[in-house]
Amino acid sequence: MTVTLPNGRCLDFTGPALVMAVVNCNGDSFYAPSRALGEDAVEKALAAEGDGASIVDFGAESSRPGATYIGAQEELERLLPVIKAFRKRSRLPVSVDTRKAVVARQVLDAGADMINDISGLLDDPAMPGVCAAAGAAVVLMHKKGLPLTMQETLRYDNLAVELRSWFRAAVERAAAAGIAPGKIILDPGIGFGKAPGDNLEILKHLVEILGKDYPLLIGLSRKSFIGGITGRSPADNLAGTLAANAAAIIWGADIIRVHDVKEHVDLVKVLFALGC
Repeated sequence: MTVTLPNGRCLDFTGPALVMAVVNCNGDSFYAPSRALGEDAVEKALAAEGDGASIVDFGAESSRPGATYIGAQEELERLLPVIKAFRKRSRLPVSVDTRKAVVARQVLDAGADMINDISGLLDDPAMPGVCAAAGAAVVLMHKKGLPLTMQETLRYDNLAVELRSWFRAAVERAAAAGIAPGKIILDPGIGFGKAPGDNLEILKHLVEILGKDYPLLIGLSRKSFIGGITGRSPADNLAGTLAANAAAIIWGADIIRVHDVKEHVDLVKVLFALGC
């Protein structure tokens, strides 16, 4: 299975799971070492590439629980110089975490390859058409509610049924806009409007819930449900994150979105050698 990207790049899923490096171009993402602005963000992304990342995911708007949205202009001021500078020095696939079509259009023009939309193409009606016109890959992520309030009311009558239904509709939205099936990646949105038990249920039944028609992305790095298990803060939760990502890969994840690239690249190499 491959996902084709603009400008001749692609994501190849015939080898080890792919490691997506997080570079947060903001000052309030929940894990402070992931934050970097301007040239520091470029260097952080280049270092991730050197450590073996297959994708770098730039984001200018925090989506941690309790976060508020920022304006498109501020988002672009943070992202465009970084993407342009990085693209001059690297051909690594670039993902951008945004929910705004105006931002997506400009970052794709600047050299990004894929849009990681935490709203699953719901927040901005123009987003599907922008991605289709650019030939960009899209990550369709499930979240329940808005980041500001999504952890306040956590209730599913049947989590698996609700997720299956939501993703069927998300894929249909993408297809209706002209996004090809080979451009679509699914992300169940670990921690986005989910209780700790919900996150564990999703991971344990990942393929049963989401299937394997599309590559599956998991973003659980240093999240609070891991701390709930280990009793450690995000800063001390690398071991817990590695364990959870190893399980996610064994249970069907094709891409893991992480803060700690080098350690996870080693992890996926060993798992792949073991046949996982």
